[in-house]
Amino acid sequence: MFVQSVNLWSTVRSALFGVFGFATFLVPVFLMYMAIITDKEKQIQHFKSKVALCILIVLLIGALIYVATGTPHSEKGYLACAGELYLDIFKSESYFTFGAGFIGGLLGYPMASLIGNVPTVLICILVLLAVIFGITNLSINDIAEAAASKVEQGVTYVKHKSEEKARARREYIAERKAEEAEREQQREMFIAGGEGDKTIVSTQKKKGRGKRSGIDIPLDEITHEDNKTKLNRKLEVDCDYTANVKAETKAENEVEEPKFINNPENTVYDEEPEQTENDNAPDDLMDIINRASKNFDEKNNKSNEDIAKADEENIHNAENNNSEESSFEEELENAGYSPVEIEEKKEKPEYHFPPVQLLSLSKNNNDRNASEEMHNNAKKLIDTLDSFNVKASIVNICRGPSVTRYELSPAPGVKISKITNLSDDIALNLAANGVRIEAPIPGKAAVGIEVPNKVVSMVTMRELIDSDEFRRGKSKLTCVLGKDISGEIVVTDLSKLTHLLIAGTTGSGKSVCVNSILMSILYKAKPDEVKLLLIDPKMVEFTKYRSIPHLLIPVVTDAKKAAGALGWAVSEMEQRYKILSEYYCKNIDAYNELIDENLKYMAENPPVENEDGELVQPVLERNGLPVPKEKMPRIVIAIDELADLMMAAPSEVEEYIARLAQKARAAGMHLLVATQRPTVNVITGLIKANIPSRIALKVSSNIDSRTILDFSGAEKLIGRGDMLFLPVGAPKPMRVQGCYASDEEIEGVTNYIKKSSSAQYNAEIEEKIKRIAAEEIAQGKRNDDRGGEDIEIDSKMEDAIKCVIEAGQASTSLIQRRLKVGYARAGRMIDDMEQMGIVGPHQGSKPRDVLMTYNEWLERRNIMGSDDE
Repeated sequence: MFVQSVNLWSTVRSALFGVFGFATFLVPVFLMYMAIITDKEKQIQHFKSKVALCILIVLLIGALIYVATGTPHSEKGYLACAGELYLDIFKSESYFTFGAGFIGGLLGYPMASLIGNVPTVLICILVLLAVIFGITNLSINDIAEAAASKVEQGVTYVKHKSEEKARARREYIAERKAEEAEREQQREMFIAGGEGDKTIVSTQKKKGRGKRSGIDIPLDEITHEDNKTKLNRKLEVDCDYTANVKAETKAENEVEEPKFINNPENTVYDEEPEQTENDNAPDDLMDIINRASKNFDEKNNKSNEDIAKADEENIHNAENNNSEESSFEEELENAGYSPVEIEEKKEKPEYHFPPVQLLSLSKNNNDRNASEEMHNNAKKLIDTLDSFNVKASIVNICRGPSVTRYELSPAPGVKISKITNLSDDIALNLAANGVRIEAPIPGKAAVGIEVPNKVVSMVTMRELIDSDEFRRGKSKLTCVLGKDISGEIVVTDLSKLTHLLIAGTTGSGKSVCVNSILMSILYKAKPDEVKLLLIDPKMVEFTKYRSIPHLLIPVVTDAKKAAGALGWAVSEMEQRYKILSEYYCKNIDAYNELIDENLKYMAENPPVENEDGELVQPVLERNGLPVPKEKMPRIVIAIDELADLMMAAPSEVEEYIARLAQKARAAGMHLLVATQRPTVNVITGLIKANIPSRIALKVSSNIDSRTILDFSGAEKLIGRGDMLFLPVGAPKPMRVQGCYASDEEIEGVTNYIKKSSSAQYNAEIEEKIKRIAAEEIAQGKRNDDRGGEDIEIDSKMEDAIKCVIEAGQASTSLIQRRLKVGYARAGRMIDDMEQMGIVGPHQGSKPRDVLMTYNEWLERRNIMGSDDE
């Protein structure tokens, strides 16, 4: 093309210019572009469309050249004109041929003939721009956003530079004032120093002053004659000092303006930053990454000075409380009361909320390479989607404690299902443990791709308890959960959640989540405001809360007694509803407000004498009944492992939980149920339907995630407190990184509470629970479908029970071999043992599980026997 020759080469060159004209120079460029997109484009229709656009560009450029070269050949026909254009260039021997060629005449001749030259040029330019935008996948909006980003970046840079200069100027002025103050002090010290020759040298240390760092202001040695008076010496000193100061001030003014060198600790923008991989990134993406990193640092860090100040205030308040208590006792003693009378006068010991200093501070373990990590992941994410022909752009990045969410805006025509189906491919290309895709993000026109961070920032209990969000919570059941995907603190109200179901595999953070809720209650509510009923079949999780004043009864560890505790909760719920109906109160809040009105009325009205001459305190009445003086506390029933209870007494536990979940909210009773086996036989449909608020931690399968949340996604969590929180009424679950409190911190808080007030268990409630448990066992015996008499008739039932308990498993063949009985009799004994709760349900070819020991069976039989007597 660029080389002139003879024979075949010249003929080919002339033919190319004859066909394409000046647009021949674009032909090799388009051929290389087609070669690239042939390898890149996976779908043939996209390749064909881009080839057509390239051909259209050649036609449009040829038409523009046709109009620019001169008058159209209007006197000749269409094909004759095109052929003439071809021959004109073909016969030309010029190296640089500016002509339309045959292709230019095909489009330029009819357009110029029909609409004229000027409209032809305008139409060709507009269509040419549209075609270029189509090939490059750009839009006017993209260009405008890029230009706006450049302008915004420049404005931000200028703003930071001006702030930096102003700050440096203020520091310079402050140093000058400090030097002048020191010189004035030295002058006063010299004048007041008495007789004798003195030499004063400035000892101020100057740091970071550039050329001024070498300037010192020594006062010259001043000598005086012995025969001068003290007054003359003082006058001479004043004159010498003033002259020295003026001379040195003039010298300082002649020093050039200091040059401020960028300090790594204070610099916002370097004038010549180091070249890194991030320099090649788009400006808008880098702006998003910097903003995300800055927001994460601001939300994750809390000033140690503020924490220390808060600690001092808490200590000061504690000292004031102690002084007030001691002064109260001293006043009683001075008034002449005896020690016995003083004890009677003193009120009940006030509950002191545990200080936040008992909880550990969060460690500042921010990842310094967070910006680089976000940049690399964003680039890989866009490249991965582009390789599957999914066009999208990143509009925002939210960095949380454990995961970072990249918010994508799909290009027009891209289905969301294309992105969601690529979750495994994205995780593979990002080398991530698992990727969760939220499409779309609620309230946003974007798709969220959540990628685990390489460095996980721990969320401690203290930074949540010591937050304004927790302090502003008015409810006594305000609980902290953790931080969401954007680093915001998540605080919820258990009374508004109604009841809460928590499920996750071993090691996912289930017990830590339960502890965070219980610890929040200890920091928010007094023992007379919230009572706890803790059920711990594993016997190790709730041991730290023993003997705290919030407990109604000691921690329940026996599975049979736990069913009785739930039965008592049902009876307490019914009793509360009866009281609420008597006083025309809709819920516990209305009842407690009535109590407040009664207490206020009692305070305003002193006692009066009745007919018998006794002092009687007037109280409010409603429905003909006197209003009580004590408020009704809320009760939180926490169950650490539901699966174990469901195996011991499935029908009773399911019934009690269902009844409590349906009605207990208005009575001020709330369930907090946790399990590590989220299967359908543990979280039954009846339980699930009545507990709307749920928390799903790491689970093993998609089925378990749907069992808990009715959504998939919990199987892609990374564990260690990473959870999906679905409050009642929310359309989609929210991802939260749970807070952590160590066993030492929990023990420190509970020990502090035990020192101020001890537990006062309700013996009546304990007795009721034992009686209900015994009644349930006896009722189970009497309600057996085949009757208890059939079991007692079989003389070998005792031997069969002992046999399966010793073997640790139960099967019909085992009973047949050991007791030498027939198949029907052995199968009947196995069915009877299942009804009695000794063995588990049928598991196919596997042997049945044994649910109790031989001693437990003997104890149960004794209870049943005494009941019959």
